[in-house]
This record gives sequence, C-alpha cells and structure tokens, in this order.
Amino acid sequence: MSHERAVALITGTSQGIGLAIAEAFLAEGYLVVGCGQRPASAIDNSAFETRYPDQYFYRQCNMCNLEEIELLVDYTIQEFGQLNAVVSNAGKNVFSGVDCSLDDWNQNFDLNLRSHWWLAKACRNALTASKGAFLVMTSNHAFNSLPGCAPYSISKHALVGLVQSMTLDWGRDFRTVGIAPGFIDTEGNQAWFDSHPEPDHIRQKTIEQHPVGHIGKPQDVAELCLFLASKKASFIAGTTIVIDGGRSTVMADD
Repeated sequence: MSHERAVALITGTSQGIGLAIAEAFLAEGYLVVGCGQRPASAIDNSAFETRYPDQYFYRQCNMCNLEEIELLVDYTIQEFGQLNAVVSNAGKNVFSGVDCSLDDWNQNFDLNLRSHWWLAKACRNALTASKGAFLVMTSNHAFNSLPGCAPYSISKHALVGLVQSMTLDWGRDFRTVGIAPGFIDTEGNQAWFDSHPEPDHIRQKTIEQHPVGHIGKPQDVAELCLFLASKKASFIAGTTIVIDGGRSTVMADD
C-alpha cells in the first residue's frame, strides 16, 4: 500500500551516524525503516516510539548476508508500497594493513563494498518508480588514509567508483550521491580515543588538527543526507561530498 509520507530505508541505525540520520528523516516526516545487526530487543527505540509513533520500523539485518538485504528491501516495499530514499550507511573500519589476512579482507569488502552494491541492486526498481535518491556512506579514507587501515580505505575508495558507475548506468532513473565523513564524534571513535593511554590528550590533539576547531557530530552528516535526498539537491549526482571540517586540506601536522 502506497503511503502519502515519503519512505526512507537507512542501514546501520542502531547507533552513531545511522541513528542520527534516522532521527533527521523522522523529524522531516519520513516513514523510516532502519536496521542493524542486533535484534530489536537489544536496541532502545523508546525515544523514537514516543516522539514518532508508527513512523519508525527497525529490522535486524546482517548486511554481509545478501539474502537478508533482499528480505529487508522486500519488507519495506511490501509494507509501505514505495521507497523514496536509501541511505546505505552500514560499515565498520578494519584496522589491518595491506598484508592483512584473507578473512579480514573478505569481511571488510563484504560489509564496506559489496553490501552497498547489492542493496542498490535490490532497491533499483523501487527508486526508479519514485525518482528517488540512493546515498552511499563512504569516508574521507577514500581520499586520504592512515597506516593500518588498508582494506577499509581501499573499499571506501571503491565506493566512489560505485557512485559514479551507478550514476552513469542508472542516472536517468534516480540519483546516486556519495558522502565522505571525516572524524565524527561517535561511539566507535570514542573507543579509539579510549584505546590510548591518555584519551583526553588524543581527543584534544585531534580537535586541533581540524581547521574549523572541532570534530564533527553525527547530526552534521544527518543534515547533509536529508538535503541530498530532497528535491533541492536534484542536480547533485555521481559525486562524493567530503564532510570533514577541512581536515583534508591540511598538508602536514605539527
């Protein structure tokens, strides 16, 4: 059954950037289908249920499992009859170098590359019908990376090519845009701070490395996604937008 409200499918909504994206789309009036690896019983969605009753629908989904991706998309279309925006956000850093194990390599590429491609294929017909938008969450690692992040940065670089190829092949049907966040203040990045002997010192050092004087918030990325999914961004396609507080402009750190 088709709904008057626009429908957004957002992956990786159990925490961090994905959670903020879901909230931004809900506040804009979208019906949102979110997903994560954890079951609904392990996720506290009480705030969404109170503020946005009958508007947010969480499904457990392993984005490395192609069948589960297809079931997620089928559920969304069968339940709501349309799909106007997809934010393919699920991903995780794999801290390994070029000499990583085959297991690390495969795990990284299954989640950080293949899942986005397969989700796009599964959503293609529905997005064509709505003339919607498919947003791919890549990373500033697609352009400038760090030692010990090889599989991750390679897969994120490949996502830039996926965005371009989808636009070349399907651009008349729906828009595809990449988003490349830099250092965003999430649970994952806090864990990285906490892995150091002096977490507060590393946090402050990281802040000082950004020309704008602060690191990003998940809501910063969420608002960009909301704009890119809207008709206001109808001429933006096939490109990847870096949102990193100017970090990538720095040639060398002190």
